[in-house]
Amino acid sequence: MIRYINCRLMGGPVDSIAKQGREKVALVAGATGLVGKELVKSLLHSGSDNWTLVYGIARQQPPYDDYVDNANQVGSTCRYRFLQCDLLDKESTAKKLGDLARRVTHLFWVTWASEFPLDTPDCCSQNRAMLTNTLNALRIPGSPALPHICIQTGTKHYVSLKAPGLAGPYIEEEILESDDMSKFEPIVLPTKEGHDHDHEMDAPHMYNFYYDIERLVMERASQGFVNSWSVHRPGLLFGASSRSYFNVMGSLCVYASLCQHLGMPFHFYGTKFCWEEHYINMSDARMVAGQQIWWASSSHEPHSKGEAFNAVDAAPFIWKQVWPALASKFGIECKSKETNNWMSEETCYAEIMHGKQQAWDEIVSANGLRKTKIEDLANWGFLDSLFRFSGKLLAAPGKAERLGFMPPCTYTDTNTESVLYWVDRYREMRFIP
Repeated sequence: MIRYINCRLMGGPVDSIAKQGREKVALVAGATGLVGKELVKSLLHSGSDNWTLVYGIARQQPPYDDYVDNANQVGSTCRYRFLQCDLLDKESTAKKLGDLARRVTHLFWVTWASEFPLDTPDCCSQNRAMLTNTLNALRIPGSPALPHICIQTGTKHYVSLKAPGLAGPYIEEEILESDDMSKFEPIVLPTKEGHDHDHEMDAPHMYNFYYDIERLVMERASQGFVNSWSVHRPGLLFGASSRSYFNVMGSLCVYASLCQHLGMPFHFYGTKFCWEEHYINMSDARMVAGQQIWWASSSHEPHSKGEAFNAVDAAPFIWKQVWPALASKFGIECKSKETNNWMSEETCYAEIMHGKQQAWDEIVSANGLRKTKIEDLANWGFLDSLFRFSGKLLAAPGKAERLGFMPPCTYTDTNTESVLYWVDRYREMRFIP
């Protein structure tokens, strides 16, 4: 089913323009996620001269407010259409996307199947199947090659998912730069010289669906299905959504709201290393979306190799520097002026947040918020893993900058400003008080 926003039915003037090939038409798979929402908003904000139509796909129908949020903010409701579709369903995908084969020019792939653990063959199979179903639906007899496909994976591309802390023992001197997809070892600690990429992706007993979907796009590019493609690898994503499994801002917003409501201490329950060190890159969802649109909108010669970009903020991210401002945003004060008093290794979030649904229901009811369950926004197991990470997973953003990508400074001035921005967004969306 396609949902329209104050728009003419399919076949109207806007669609006619798209069919004639004079404009770009985007298909965003994962449109309700952290980056997907920002992609839709940014593509619409680009103006009708750039993107004639924007289609968003997700497994679940988002609230109507989300359409208004994505479209009305930029006065572009006529150019946005949402399709509810389970991309794992081959027949349904073919039926729902088949009509778009001659319209869509750019595919933004920011979705993934999370039913199985990341490091399992089942996870790899499901994610490859999702993308295969989508590409097959968009490639019907007579349809032209797609000008560009963007796929989003992550900086875990460079490490073994079975290593301690989900990453290898990184040191800051070996911050990564993805100038060439073939220069880094995705299974063990990367070296600056690198090895053969295909050999690494086929390493025995090592599974990461990132490699599977990259290989699939390479295959389709070599077959002439797509003229150019790119892969974008964010670090720890910061954004606003109720449809994301690894949602650090949603988790922190729910946690802070419960602390304020129940009078609990707003502690960073993790290790001193994670509290004080720059051990993981921050990736603001606005910047990640902007990077993808920037490269997709650039002119590329047809080739099957593709380009890889680290989609990470340049500023070092340290929780110790961000936490006091985050607490203040929720009206929570620390009795001591010592910054380290915010940190505690006594317990974990999965333990202290257990059984708090009733308290959350009270917050939602008292403040007239959207009705949600805690798990819609928060993932305590993820937060515990994040704050007990045993290594450093750091990537360098220099390649995109050298090629001309200039994210708005408001996205990356400081990590603290970015974090507080997303708190405001959750409030505007009526998810938190």
